[in-house]
Amino acid sequence: MTILLFLLVLVILIVVHELGHFFTAKLAVMRVDEFGIGYPPKAYTMFKKDGTEYTLNWLPFGGFVKIHGEDDSASGSPSPDSFASKPRIVQAIVLVAGIVMNIVFAWILISISLGLGMPRALSAEEAAVTPGSELVVSHILADSPAATAGLTPTDVIVSAERGDVVFTGTDAGAFTAFVASGEPESPITFTVERNGEVKTIEATPATGVVESDPSRYALGLGVAALGTVAVPWYEAPIQGALMTWELIKQVAVGLVAFFGSVFTLSADLSEVAGPVGIAGAVGDASATGIVALLTLTAVISINLALVNLLPLPALDGGRLLFVAIEAVTRKPIPQGAANIANTLGFAFLILLMVAVTASDIFKLLT
Repeated sequence: MTILLFLLVLVILIVVHELGHFFTAKLAVMRVDEFGIGYPPKAYTMFKKDGTEYTLNWLPFGGFVKIHGEDDSASGSPSPDSFASKPRIVQAIVLVAGIVMNIVFAWILISISLGLGMPRALSAEEAAVTPGSELVVSHILADSPAATAGLTPTDVIVSAERGDVVFTGTDAGAFTAFVASGEPESPITFTVERNGEVKTIEATPATGVVESDPSRYALGLGVAALGTVAVPWYEAPIQGALMTWELIKQVAVGLVAFFGSVFTLSADLSEVAGPVGIAGAVGDASATGIVALLTLTAVISINLALVNLLPLPALDGGRLLFVAIEAVTRKPIPQGAANIANTLGFAFLILLMVAVTASDIFKLLT
């Protein structure tokens, strides 16, 4: 079931990407020879309309759009309805449209998720009125009493007891006040929930934990109230746009750092996920609920968009680079040189995918 769901997510995201190319090509009066779901060999022709053949193909890993003249810009005089005959700016718009579609699709999914209700940090007032809200450990300082005791981030604090005083609730401020009260070195017994199991952990506040106030007794942990709150439908698109932009920035920084490490031969493949890892993440998200699955799909869509923007042959970014070079030189790139560059770029991406997939499998086995 997980594999089928992963393939469905993959096909949807790639088809959305290809629809961007398809619609803009049609608007630019380019001839689209084929729009395929899946990759060849061809399994079935659904129908043919306005010169475009709509097909189902045997390899269920995505989809494609075949625009007339897209790959033979240097072979003679192109026909008026071909990709190569259009102005460079129009070619660039068609190429970048797939990337834009993935970003827009991610924004739609995130907006829907916000409208349905996404887990997030709550204020004390929100936590008091939100059913199912929890007080969660957000971070632990290294070598602190909390770390030594065995508390970990994502632990849900059910209760905390010091002598005859028991703390329950989800107010982070009240919890901090509880820790600061009482005898300075008296232990606190925590009842926490971790991965569905209830654990009892004892931690004792100590000095020297907080760098800005070394004389203060502290445990060295941060907490936050978490809960699921639905955003009003009229606010969801705005907040969705802001969240999408933040994700774009985070993914962009991560991709730049990763590919920079690849070219310097210092990449840590354990920090990235290939098809096997993503399939597992999709399965986990689907088990959590529809909101988690939609949010993960949005993140994958953003990754797909930005990866395609990389200036590597065989990706949209590489083809955009070719268009930019042709716009400057005012002559097409020789087809032989373009083919060699695309082949090398494709080989690089395949090798990288194999390496990342091998890392995924190794992580599963260890």
